[in-house]
Amino acid sequence: MKSLSEHEAVSTYTKVILSVYAIVFLAAVYCLPVAHIGLPLLLFALLAVRASSSFPVKIAGAGNHIYLTDSFLLLSMLVFDAEAAAVLACVVTPCVLLHSSKSLTALICRSAISILPTFLVALLLRFGFGSVPELIQAGDAPAIITALGALIVAQSIVSAGITLTGRSASPQQKRWQAFVKSYLKPLSVYLAAGCVAGLAAGVTHAVGLNPVTLAGVAVAIAYFAYTSYRDNHFIRVPAQAQVAVANTSNAQSDEDRFRNAFDFAAIGMALVSSEGRWLQVNRALCKILGYSEREMIITDFLTVIHPDDLSVAVEAIKRLRKGNSTIDQCEVRFQHKSGHKVWGLWSASLAGGSHAASTPLVFQIQDITDRKRAEEQLQHEAMHDVLTGLPNRAMFIDHLELAIARAQRNEARKFAVLYVDLDRFKIINDSLGHAVGDQLLKEVAVRLWKCVRAGDTVARLGGDEFVLLLEDIYEENEAIEVAERIKSELAASFTLNGREVFTTVSIGVASSWTSYHQAEGLIRDADAAMYRAKSLGKNRHEIYDSAMHAQVNDLLQMETALRMAVERNELVVYYQSIVDLETFKISGFEALVRWNHPERGFISPANFIPLAEETGLIVDIGEWVLREACRQMERWQKIFPSDPPLFVSVNLSSKQFIQSDLIQRVTQIIAETKINPEGLKLEITESAVMDNVETATQMLKNLRALGIKLSIDDFGTGYSSLSYLHRFPIDTLKVDRSFVVNMSEDGENVEIVRTIVSLAQNLGMNVIAEGVETKEQLAALRKLGCENGQGYFFSKPVGAKAAENLICDTYTVEPTVETLVNSARPHEKVVRYSQVA
Repeated sequence: MKSLSEHEAVSTYTKVILSVYAIVFLAAVYCLPVAHIGLPLLLFALLAVRASSSFPVKIAGAGNHIYLTDSFLLLSMLVFDAEAAAVLACVVTPCVLLHSSKSLTALICRSAISILPTFLVALLLRFGFGSVPELIQAGDAPAIITALGALIVAQSIVSAGITLTGRSASPQQKRWQAFVKSYLKPLSVYLAAGCVAGLAAGVTHAVGLNPVTLAGVAVAIAYFAYTSYRDNHFIRVPAQAQVAVANTSNAQSDEDRFRNAFDFAAIGMALVSSEGRWLQVNRALCKILGYSEREMIITDFLTVIHPDDLSVAVEAIKRLRKGNSTIDQCEVRFQHKSGHKVWGLWSASLAGGSHAASTPLVFQIQDITDRKRAEEQLQHEAMHDVLTGLPNRAMFIDHLELAIARAQRNEARKFAVLYVDLDRFKIINDSLGHAVGDQLLKEVAVRLWKCVRAGDTVARLGGDEFVLLLEDIYEENEAIEVAERIKSELAASFTLNGREVFTTVSIGVASSWTSYHQAEGLIRDADAAMYRAKSLGKNRHEIYDSAMHAQVNDLLQMETALRMAVERNELVVYYQSIVDLETFKISGFEALVRWNHPERGFISPANFIPLAEETGLIVDIGEWVLREACRQMERWQKIFPSDPPLFVSVNLSSKQFIQSDLIQRVTQIIAETKINPEGLKLEITESAVMDNVETATQMLKNLRALGIKLSIDDFGTGYSSLSYLHRFPIDTLKVDRSFVVNMSEDGENVEIVRTIVSLAQNLGMNVIAEGVETKEQLAALRKLGCENGQGYFFSKPVGAKAAENLICDTYTVEPTVETLVNSARPHEKVVRYSQVA
């Protein structure tokens, strides 16, 4: 990179050159004799500019050009004298260098470097030889040759000196290299230019300035006219001929390419006459329609298009003829040669763009049969059940909405909906496998179709639930007859994978005799009637009525209220004591939830627990009960310390048991309430652990790892296998109250309880008998070796305060006042044991 001083030197040199150029130009114009200004000088200048621009000579290795400008400037010195040569140099040189200079400053600098040698040499000749034109006119040959040689040498030396002066600011090249490039190589060019100028000057003085100038202009005009003619005639005319030949060849090639593209196109293409006859067809179209090209040509368009789509095609062609569009496209059907239907994306346009009646048509036909089949399949699947092929819920609702609309227009057109649900399908599905369950559903679908008329609809909503729409019935009894027919048809056995299977159905009926405006409402009511049939024993039908409607509304209201019960603190935990049958001391409690409704009072668990199970609210309610029970028992453990500690038993619903985060929730509650884990026992029903034995076993082990105890509730009432019992980490078996209540000395239930007690003791478990209500039952249980009992004989479920009093009644060690104070809640009154007792 150049230093700052080098840049300043270059800048100074440029400024000097520009200043000298301005001085030279002004001095030359001032000193130019008026006699020399005229037409010859002007023509000479124009000729010099034109000729010099047209014939540049490149200097080998120099990277630049020497133009004929030097010859014309030397000639102007010999003919017009030094002042005229300087003026011409200032005008001609910039014109010649204009096309190769990148900026105005560069143009002026390059012009000045060429002009200064001419001006300096002209001054030297004036002082050394006087007026050069006069010397030539005198005919002194030795003097002329000497002056011309001196002119050439001086021109080369001065030009090289100015160039080297400018390059001295850039010392990257050696002096001798610059001298060779700036003087020795151009010297030969200046010698040639001097010789040409000398000869031309002699001719000019011999013949006269005006004749020579005019002759030069004439020659220049003739030359440039010739070159122009040569370029136009000998170059462009052959080129045009070549273009014409190429265009002809290209046209032939385009036609061949078009023909190949037409014949081998991937889609069907055809040229059709205005009468509809095939003029040209390609291979793809013949393949799509199954005809050969010869067979196609002798037929017409109307032969292959589907009759139902003919009007669509005719209307499209009419729009084209009228100029309403340039191309028309639509999906139409064609008749294949073999007779089957072919879907095609048909595009039609007028050949050549003319709208005349005789203009042929260009057809493009793309086979879209596979796509249309896929669309039809998707539409079918969107409206039909994949397993049975029956209409699905969406299609059934469409049919039902149409039936409602028809009934509203004509009250005589009655209809009914039958909601059909298989009884015990889950048992069949779980015991025999899902493949057998799916096969059963298919067989049921077939039999349901046999029970209805052709215009009726049978649909599958999902699972084992089906719905039927019976249209155009005259009385509600017709729907009942169909329900009876369905029960009879499905009562026959099914043979599935070589096994004989039986099933029954529960059916709910809702009809248009109860006014409906929405399909969902009618399906909902039929569903409610079906559940009513299940609750009344299954394998029967029920008709939806206004009383059932009131019951459904009551359930909806109860559901809404139950959702808000937790937030409004309407739920209360009650405790029923579990008594050691040997010492009659309270060993623990079972936590039971009660709902204290602000308007309806206490609502029976039998009414709201099933609803909570069905809606999933049991998960939140169960977690709340667990937290409250643990908090209460932690307080009792502090007030009434014992070994083993008092425990609270909390029911865990089947929906809670399958929660993926159950372990985390139980762990969090234990940490929050600070209860001794040994004082917490979770009760799980038999059916909950038997739904998925492997998963249930792992879940029970994870719960047991927390230090809590586990109990099987209502043992003996489920479908469990005794072979699995030893695998579960269970601490307690609870005998269902149904066995205890009907127990007598020699009764069958006594043996059942004896078996359960013996089984539990052999597996290292203890037993709690539920439903103990009489002394006789108590005595029998003690005789069988049952460790614990629970029931109204000891205490009904009571609130936390009453339960605490029960503990005090059976507690042998009086708690200290400090213990009661430290464990009491802020709003509770502390009562001494002696006072309670």
